[in-house]
Amino acid sequence: MTAGPIADAVTEDRLLDGRVTLRQPAAGYRAAIDPVLLAAAAPAAAGDSVADLGCGAGAAFLCLAARVDAIHTVGLDAAAEAVALARANIQLNGLSARAAVALADIADPPDWVVPSSYDQVVCNPPFLERGRVTVSADPGRRQSDVEGSADLEAWIAAAHRLLRPKGWLSLIHRADRVDAVCARLAGRFGGVEIVPIWPKPGAAARRVIVRARKGVRSPARLSPGLVLHRPDGSFSDAATAILRGAAALDDALAAAQD
Repeated sequence: MTAGPIADAVTEDRLLDGRVTLRQPAAGYRAAIDPVLLAAAAPAAAGDSVADLGCGAGAAFLCLAARVDAIHTVGLDAAAEAVALARANIQLNGLSARAAVALADIADPPDWVVPSSYDQVVCNPPFLERGRVTVSADPGRRQSDVEGSADLEAWIAAAHRLLRPKGWLSLIHRADRVDAVCARLAGRFGGVEIVPIWPKPGAAARRVIVRARKGVRSPARLSPGLVLHRPDGSFSDAATAILRGAAALDDALAAAQD
């Protein structure tokens, strides 16, 4: 398959304090901090192979590749415009030798995306259940926000198929759906870690990062979590280390505890 043309209304933005250049649509779904946090959460090491399901314009895998040397990434997305942007972003960031993107449904990847061969899978599934929300008129936002033919079960199953035994799944989702995420991990993944993302001290978490390993039996644990903002609205030291300094989530959380 070939991607469609890149939309005319595109902005060129910088992530990780300029380490990543990201072209993305000027309207509709735009990457904010979620994919940057997701990339920071993946416990990837040099040489790992990484699959980004529903990669969009590539923000998560680009940030991960900027943080970890010598990883090889593949992105999957069913939207031709997103794939065209992701491929352009690979070129802009000099990652042609270790990144590729396929125009494909997550449940039906091309043959060269080999099952049980990836060390890491990252994904940012649509947050909202189909039939329970008012659907956006913008097709890009509708696809990113609301589950389509692939529901949460399909996203978890797709990750499980691609991961090698003991490989890592890292995903970001709404805090009020963490029970649904954990229910679909059961029997497939273990060592589940839930990382609350609090908007500010004393506020309820709106997002969670969930990490789990394929086929292991370790018990679940609840992480200390990440506070994004100080009371005055500025980013916390830990959030700044991730969003500007390209720090790994675990390193930023450990520093915050010192």
